[in-house]
Amino acid sequence: MAPSLVLAGARVVLPTGVADDGHVTVEGTRITAAGAPDPGGATAPAGAEVIDVSGHWLVPGFVDIHNHGGGGASFSGSAEDILTAVRTHRRHGTTTLVASTVTDEMDLLVRQAGLLSELAEQGDIAGIHFEGPFISPCRKGAHSEELLRDPEPAEVRKLIDAGRGRARMVTLATELPGGIDSVRLLAEHGVIAAIGHTDATYEQTVAAIDAGATVATHLFNAMPALGHRSPGPIAALLEDERVTVELINDGTHLHPAALELAFHHAGADRVAFITDAMDAAGIGDGRYMLGPLEVEVSEGVARLVHGGSIAGSTLTLDRAFKRAVTVDGLPVRDAVTALSVNPARLLGLSDRIGSLEPGKDADLVLLDADLDLKGVLRQGEWVVAPQLP
Repeated sequence: MAPSLVLAGARVVLPTGVADDGHVTVEGTRITAAGAPDPGGATAPAGAEVIDVSGHWLVPGFVDIHNHGGGGASFSGSAEDILTAVRTHRRHGTTTLVASTVTDEMDLLVRQAGLLSELAEQGDIAGIHFEGPFISPCRKGAHSEELLRDPEPAEVRKLIDAGRGRARMVTLATELPGGIDSVRLLAEHGVIAAIGHTDATYEQTVAAIDAGATVATHLFNAMPALGHRSPGPIAALLEDERVTVELINDGTHLHPAALELAFHHAGADRVAFITDAMDAAGIGDGRYMLGPLEVEVSEGVARLVHGGSIAGSTLTLDRAFKRAVTVDGLPVRDAVTALSVNPARLLGLSDRIGSLEPGKDADLVLLDADLDLKGVLRQGEWVVAPQLP
């Protein structure tokens, strides 16, 4: 068995607060201790490898519940494509990831769900998120309109069954025929019903939440704007304590004031930062495919070649974390809550991931004083070895 690992001297973000000059001890794949210095002066376990990470931050591994790909590959591709995308995001601190599909022919989505479920069973991904085809043509974004369909329960059930127990979330325009019944179906099967790519009214959104919807897919994007006479879905999603709102914090999808509005009304405990990343994440500008649609990435912004709609992002969660603190002015603890704690809770995995506590998976991210990534540990193994001065 590998010797114990002790990361010492960092600012450690714990559920109870920030421990200065703190430590995290890892044995095998699990955390065995995390906290402030021991006032009794206890030493590290015998034979432990001790790494001095003074001047750095230690935070839980990031959890992304909405991600379409990266590293030049997508989750709509082959097994090797999927693993390429997973590895790309792991190098940026995402130690747990849900693979998102995009609208396509139903038989292709069913086939892809089978492949993704196999990789989920192996532990490579944490499950499947189906974004489309059950979305509004009025708010389709980067989805192929001719492939959209109403969220009839029988059709939604096909995807749940194809996921073989690994379907985690389905994004729906719940105002469409069958939408409310499908929300109830998803809730009955323990699958998150997410409201998104929707043209719903305020009242229709409230009805969907009452039926069991618990997530807002990339709040503000692909839905009607907040209006003072017609508040639409945004007001309903922000005000209801049962709903967690996804935010894409890349500086393109949201104005900083919109992010501040979401945090002010929902609070840090109801926000989940996501990437909504596509193939170009971790790679750079160029031409890519998002499902059946061609995308041009220029200066890090992805848009459809035909129509110009924003087509996902090139974001990685380490960048989202840094921006949250340095640009948006969030406390580090709130950023950790949005990037790790809340998405772990949504996935029902809080007993294993999402915080630095004894008994949990040894998933953590090492950041320097400027919040640049300097190391990634996943289940006790270095994905990115510590880069120390």
